[in-house]
Amino acid sequence: MASPALPALAELLAAAHVVSLPLTTRFRRIDTREAVVFRGPEGSTEFSPFAEYDDIEAATWLAAAIDFGWRAQPSPLRDRIRVNATVPAVDASRVPEVLALYDGCRTAKVKVAEAGQVLADDVARVRAVRAALGAEGRIRVDGNGGWNVDEAEHAIHSLAEFDLEYVEQPCASIAELAELRERLHDWDIPIAADESVRRADDPLEVARAGAADLLVIKAQPLGGVHSALDIVGEAGLPVVVSSALDTSVGLSMGAWLAASIPTLDFDCGLGTASLLAADVTARPVRAVDGFIEVERVELDDALLTQHAASVERDAWWRARISRCYEALTTLELVRPDR
Repeated sequence: MASPALPALAELLAAAHVVSLPLTTRFRRIDTREAVVFRGPEGSTEFSPFAEYDDIEAATWLAAAIDFGWRAQPSPLRDRIRVNATVPAVDASRVPEVLALYDGCRTAKVKVAEAGQVLADDVARVRAVRAALGAEGRIRVDGNGGWNVDEAEHAIHSLAEFDLEYVEQPCASIAELAELRERLHDWDIPIAADESVRRADDPLEVARAGAADLLVIKAQPLGGVHSALDIVGEAGLPVVVSSALDTSVGLSMGAWLAASIPTLDFDCGLGTASLLAADVTARPVRAVDGFIEVERVELDDALLTQHAASVERDAWWRARISRCYEALTTLELVRPDR
């Protein structure tokens, strides 16, 4: 299949708005979320790789922004997506406060293995989530690769009493995931891969290695809706569509991806606008009765002005776009218009 054409760099930069949005609680060790949103011919789109990612990795996120803003999307198979609540590595006493941000969500993803914390903190947090959701609620935990195999096995045994739906990226490497999955064979606790998909040179390697029971799929890190759908089709495993602390624009991209997958058995991690204290639209993509709608987001000029990044950060992001654009042409992921 031919690669889609790139809009001119000048067109991208002219359409770009760099914003800095405060969070409701510290997440991924940050208190504000910076992002670039654009008005493209097909609608609003987003470029928001985390600051520590290098230009080659971030270029895939730019490809996703171009895909969603400058290319027609697949026809969605559903008009709304059931989503989970996301509980950061907060003190257990704050769990009810966090869950209250997610209207009607029956599932919670709980962050564990946070640097500077211990297993007792994780157990207390997950226990508080179980108490809040009740016996019918669904709990999944996310280690972001923070444990080695022995630590992960011990932690999962300690958390098993809370009836885990699955454990997301407990260890960093594919080899570790495969070993852990074998150790947990008799425990019936599925392993989900996230970083081993979105930050891998080959996002299908973890599936081929038999190292995961399901995959966490994110639209931006995988190059956009079309590219992510190809990966889902080739992987042959159940998937959960999730976000990377996107603005509502990025969440709409994720919702479009989720709506385009034929079989979607798990609640999706696309309710994270509730972790933002501000957004780029007057109608944030937040859960209502446990669902978000599949629709394009309209940017709000007043909010873009109110939350515009500083002059220095605006320049930093525009320079990053330019470098990533050059990387795209070098990697031939997409081709520039002539």
